[in-house]
Amino acid sequence: MTSAPDQFAEQGKQAFRNKKFDDAVELFKQAAEGYTLGRAGLMAAEMQNNMSVALLQAGKAQESLDAALGTDRIFAEAEDFRRQGMALGNQAAALEALNRYDEAIEKYDLAAQLFSQAGEGDLRSLVMKSSAAIKLKTGKVTDSAFKMMGSLEAKETPGFFERILRFFLRFIK
Repeated sequence: MTSAPDQFAEQGKQAFRNKKFDDAVELFKQAAEGYTLGRAGLMAAEMQNNMSVALLQAGKAQESLDAALGTDRIFAEAEDFRRQGMALGNQAAALEALNRYDEAIEKYDLAAQLFSQAGEGDLRSLVMKSSAAIKLKTGKVTDSAFKMMGSLEAKETPGFFERILRFFLRFIK
């Protein structure tokens, strides 16, 4: 039998897939509260992160940041590097949406390190690309190129375009 928090979590995921972000936020919030009451701290933190993503998609960047703050420490205590990296990535995305670029880059870089520890090359590549995009947007072109090279090297199965880009970026080194 599934618990009430499990049901809220599943309904929240369905609402998110249907792009009903405000509904997803409420359902993830109810799931997080239920998990907290039931002492399932990791699941509560995961629901906070799901809520953060839904809030960001709903255009509520500050609320998204508030929802994700501190969840990385919960995952760190459990030595769950993958979810800790995802929590930091969610915080970084919210910071980026708030135009707090230096803080976002710092969080993306921490997330990349954690994804590396967790053996998650594709996730590492994704956050490194996000960091590179911010550097490019803020005029730090050389830093952006180096970040992009790192993200391409981290990608476990690069696509055709990524292999070509990797070839051309070799000449910048």
